[in-house]
Amino acid sequence: MDLVFNAIADGLAEEGYAVVDQFLSQEEVNAILELDEFRNGLTQFKKAGIGKSQQHQINESIRGDYIQWLDKNTAPASVKIYLDRLNDLILFLNQSLYLSLKDSEVHMTIYPAGSFYKRHLDQFKKDDHRKLSVICYLNHDWKEEHGGQLRIYLKDETKDFLPVAGRLICFRSDQLEHEVLLANRERLSLTGWMLDQHTDIR
Repeated sequence: MDLVFNAIADGLAEEGYAVVDQFLSQEEVNAILELDEFRNGLTQFKKAGIGKSQQHQINESIRGDYIQWLDKNTAPASVKIYLDRLNDLILFLNQSLYLSLKDSEVHMTIYPAGSFYKRHLDQFKKDDHRKLSVICYLNHDWKEEHGGQLRIYLKDETKDFLPVAGRLICFRSDQLEHEVLLANRERLSLTGWMLDQHTDIR
């Protein structure tokens, strides 16, 4: 994983984002997809909202995904492999980029066909503890016509990335606006953030 971690650190330092393939192997992706949570996600997950606490609201004209938060202590073994790898990445980024990251929070995410998430920034107005957004995709055989690209807004251009299985995208939560384009088939991911404080004190 050292080469992968180095590529992520270099991308974050130079561009504010990084994209690496095979962060999860195809076998590791398959093991996660076998979970009942994902098989029955649209009946078990909650409709995602926007805002936090009192400002939290459901608005399908802005986002249409369904989520289920993960508890590191009770996560299935197949997901814990990913969570442990994220923790290793936090340690690596702290050593290489001096980021003082302390923890992560992650949810399983399903975008039903026909859903999207409009342009936004991954930080709440009154909570700036999310430092890096990190998404790992779980979609086999994804093609351009399936849509669902992650679009990142850079200073002078936009970049679109297909949500292909095993691909990890990491970017500055406080700097890079982004959106999920309309997905024409169900789109699955593990979506999370690296924080500068521990989740148990939030």
